[in-house]
Amino acid sequence: MDQTSRPPALPDARLEARALRLERGGKMLVRDLSLSLTPGQALVLTGPNGAGKTTLLRALAGLLRPAGGEVVLTPGPAGWLGHSEGLKPGERVSEMLAFWAALSGAGPDAIEAASRAMALGHLARRPCGALSAGQKRRAGLARLALSGRAVWLMDEPAAPLDAAGRERLARLVAGHRARGGIVAAATHADLGWPDVERLDLGLEAAA
Repeated sequence: MDQTSRPPALPDARLEARALRLERGGKMLVRDLSLSLTPGQALVLTGPNGAGKTTLLRALAGLLRPAGGEVVLTPGPAGWLGHSEGLKPGERVSEMLAFWAALSGAGPDAIEAASRAMALGHLARRPCGALSAGQKRRAGLARLALSGRAVWLMDEPAAPLDAAGRERLARLVAGHRARGGIVAAATHADLGWPDVERLDLGLEAAA
């Protein structure tokens, strides 16, 4: 969000995986994986298709039960941005932002900051179903920013974005981390985020 709005710090967050094992279709994707993220940290997951990046994110979010080990997420639940942005096609962008702001207790200033951060002002009256792929992703990121969640889990967040959109994403993530938030993102492309932890699941599978 816009740095000049000076949003309040987030509650202390923690995201851990302990001896995590993940399977899909009888195939072991992740074996005995442990990780720990504390306020302000970001993890970037890489690896080829089928390596388990999305599966790991879903397990960290509590959307998938692991085959073994455990996930510790506080405070929960996490903010989730998957391949689908979770937008209602007939809902206007302004209505979507107002809904998520009300859900988290955010005020009009937060809505304005999220809209400005993702360049949505001129799209406010447009139905979400009429947005382009990049515009939908920016709207989904604004939704995430208004969720009030301390931990963000993002699957290919930059995939449909142009260069300007990727810069906006990077600033949004930097602002969230500056407030004490935690971010984990799966990606095929270099996101260009500074000071991140990296985990290549392709290497994990080959080990």
